[in-house]
Amino acid sequence: GEKCAKYYAQYSQQCLMGGIMVTWCTHFICYGFHCISRSEGHNNVFLALYTHWKVPPKHVIYDFACTLGPYCMTREGGFFANTQFLINWFHTSGHMKCSTTCFLGTYQVADPRLKALNTSAAEYGNLVIAHIRKSVSYMGQYHAMLYMFQGK
Repeated sequence: GEKCAKYYAQYSQQCLMGGIMVTWCTHFICYGFHCISRSEGHNNVFLALYTHWKVPPKHVIYDFACTLGPYCMTREGGFFANTQFLINWFHTSGHMKCSTTCFLGTYQVADPRLKALNTSAAEYGNLVIAHIRKSVSYMGQYHAMLYMFQGK
């Protein structure tokens, strides 16, 4: 089938680059982060999940879950066998070629417990670190760590 067109429309045309990829839980707790020099890709998210979780989360809410899910399942299908890769309502626009099976809202109809997931926690957390994101994209890991922890 046709591939998701959102990536090009949103990121390539705006020349968005790397910075910090942060992993948040739904309780607004930062699980971890790493610095990326170029635009965030599937491999960044895959490696964060695969190398830092003994058991992956049941739900991964990600802007591009439509392509992250198949990527992770192809790389380590056994590890991600019980993980759902979903897009929250905020990021569904632009996913016109993607199946609704990628949308969290589709599953919330069948399982009301999923409505309790605070999928906005990552958005709020990313707003907090937005002022340092661009600067960090030009730094190596060592300098980025110094910059982030100096209290600015």
